[in-house]
Amino acid sequence: MTFEIVLVFGILFSCLILFVTEWVRMDVVALMVLSSLAIFGLVSPAEAISGFSNPAVITVWAMYIMSEGLTRAGIADQIGSLVMHVSGRSEVRIITIFMISAGILSAFMNNIAVAALMLPVVIEVARRSAIAPSRVLMPLAYGTLLGGLMTLIGTPPNLLVSIALREAGESEFEFFDFAFIGVPILLIGTAFVALLGRHLLPVTDTTKILEKQRNLHDEYGLQERIFVLQVPANALLIDKTIAESGLTWAAGLVIIALTRAGRTEVLPKANTLLQAGDILLTQGRFDHFERLRSWSTLTIEREAPILHERLLADNKLAELTVADNATLIGKPLHHRAFREHFGVNVLAIRRTGLVRRTRLAEMVITTDDRLLVQGTPQALAALHDASEFSTVGPVTPKEMRENYQLDARLFVLHVPNDTPLSGSTLAENQLGDAFDFRLLGIFRNGEVLESPASEEIIQSGDLLLIQGRESDLDMLRGLQQLERLSDVSPYLDVFEQGELDLVEATLHPHSKFVGRRVEDLQLDEHYHVELAAIWRAGKPHRSSLRTMTLQSGDALLFVGPKVRLVGLNDIEDLLILNPVQVKPINTRKAPIAGALMLLVVAAVIMELLPISIAAIAGATLMVLSGCLNMEQAHRAIEWRSIFLIAGMLPLGTAMQHTGAATLLAQSILDLLGPGGPWVVIAGLYIITTLGALMMPTVALVLIMAPIALTLSTTLGVSAQTVMMVVAIAATSLASPVSHPANTLVMGPGGYRFIDYLKLGIPLTLVVSIVTIFLLPIFWPLEIQ
Repeated sequence: MTFEIVLVFGILFSCLILFVTEWVRMDVVALMVLSSLAIFGLVSPAEAISGFSNPAVITVWAMYIMSEGLTRAGIADQIGSLVMHVSGRSEVRIITIFMISAGILSAFMNNIAVAALMLPVVIEVARRSAIAPSRVLMPLAYGTLLGGLMTLIGTPPNLLVSIALREAGESEFEFFDFAFIGVPILLIGTAFVALLGRHLLPVTDTTKILEKQRNLHDEYGLQERIFVLQVPANALLIDKTIAESGLTWAAGLVIIALTRAGRTEVLPKANTLLQAGDILLTQGRFDHFERLRSWSTLTIEREAPILHERLLADNKLAELTVADNATLIGKPLHHRAFREHFGVNVLAIRRTGLVRRTRLAEMVITTDDRLLVQGTPQALAALHDASEFSTVGPVTPKEMRENYQLDARLFVLHVPNDTPLSGSTLAENQLGDAFDFRLLGIFRNGEVLESPASEEIIQSGDLLLIQGRESDLDMLRGLQQLERLSDVSPYLDVFEQGELDLVEATLHPHSKFVGRRVEDLQLDEHYHVELAAIWRAGKPHRSSLRTMTLQSGDALLFVGPKVRLVGLNDIEDLLILNPVQVKPINTRKAPIAGALMLLVVAAVIMELLPISIAAIAGATLMVLSGCLNMEQAHRAIEWRSIFLIAGMLPLGTAMQHTGAATLLAQSILDLLGPGGPWVVIAGLYIITTLGALMMPTVALVLIMAPIALTLSTTLGVSAQTVMMVVAIAATSLASPVSHPANTLVMGPGGYRFIDYLKLGIPLTLVVSIVTIFLLPIFWPLEIQ
């Protein structure tokens, strides 16, 4: 084994680890692979960047535009409407029709786009038929994946194996070559799911499903988290705005409605002034709210400067400068996470001469921010090795007072004997999560407890050195004065009378909302609606939503007046599952869009143009004909997939040049060769299928293609047969994260990871059996 092969295997192994752990985005991993191969000289600079001009890459992005043009022209919507009319109420019939329809569309359109397009249609049909969405959504996703096996453009792996054949000097696949096995796979796979596989999906009583689908309020369990608060006379919160009260950003509550003098205002604005007698219909966890209010039982002592000096006797101050490449950049400051990761407390942030000492959790870290921190000498010394900070400089107490004026923001809280906080941990009582308090230390029995961990239990008699604003304690006392009313029902008529409605949505597979915190999206300000719940991993989350980070597969429940909920239809990052009002689609361009797709297919079949040129021409004509505009075309391209393909292509080249592909192929031959060529091919199929569970199928095909080509040459069998095996085996069905189509239906279907295994593994076996029987017939081993 040469040094070059060792390098290639090292890059390959590192790539696999990053794909599985998702520590780094997959497109960034691909660019890291490209750069590493070029830097180590495993490929030439021209070969390293050649992936961006590869016909497969060009065809993929052009087909994304073609798919978007078909969608916006309304062709798929017309098909969806037709399906709704003929599907009936039979579960078997509905599954069959939707899987076949999605499969046919996916043969010519991007399968992610098909799944996103058909999702609301399937939800509506399920509701009308009193069938649980979980019984039909996973079959929809599988229909798009199986349908992609029918044509050359059905899925990127098909294109990649065909291009690999051509570059190896072999005959590439024709447009409908995949259909010989792909069509039977779709038909038999559909029959299996409709007749047998559906029994492996989550089962729910259809009567309850019908009731829940008609009442999202019950489905998400909002009733469990709704309570009513009243503002008493002489309350501290009178003449304070809702924003100033801390009810939303500190207590994590959603103010659904405000009733005053018999009149009700739904979703009152943040600048609404509270008045005596106001009744607030709120949603959230009352136990968390009560725990927050219990802080008002603490009393302020006046020894803050003295106790701080005692704390500084064993702790030091430092100023950190955020580095240019810090992962903290662009993220809000989370005090507890920062303290537990770096072992220090952030006391203030200085930016361009301005000092921020309170509400630091609302600040998004930027390059060159200076953070004033406090911690032990050991913790501060460790910061010199942290790549997050470019400089770490000591700060004296005098400099802290002069530059940051922090003494006025330090105070000591005494924990009395009768407080409910006694006996709770710092994590449980939400210290630091509310009102941006920072606990610098605990004085207990004459000793100083430095940088207490989240598991530290508060005890009666403790003195807590806090950085924050004393005025926030007055707000806490104001929250304590609010009275909870026992009967909620008289105030729920805002839903019954139609003043408020609920809309369920899921994140688009290409959504920019993925990875962002709810509060950063500012949906309440832009669209005047509130996020009431998030459905994730089979259960709803109904409190502290503003701090949650959105994930692929999340289902979101919005509450608001109907006139405002209509605006959610315009957010392209969301797929609305029960739209209040659907904007009519102009289908005048449908004949043009359909004709252009047929023109591209005809040009490829008749060998008038290479598929890449035909796809570019078709995409260009889609824009010129007005089926979509250029901005929509740019947005339609899934750039993450484009960079993934372009970045991983040089790895296949390096595997061939260095002999790594030959070495892996020989290892497979040594293990399975005695059983004959079909045993070797079966082993290749199994390896590819297992690989599809751990890494993106595009990257997997680019790695397996050179190995497959080497095996075909060594065995003296048809390269097309072996590459067909790779393309089929790369269709991952047993994981919710292996393909965006699977992830897309996870939230709306309420699926868990195990649900994909229950149906995906048997369906994978069915696909394998069909392939075993049909491959020798249509793609024999003998070289034609």
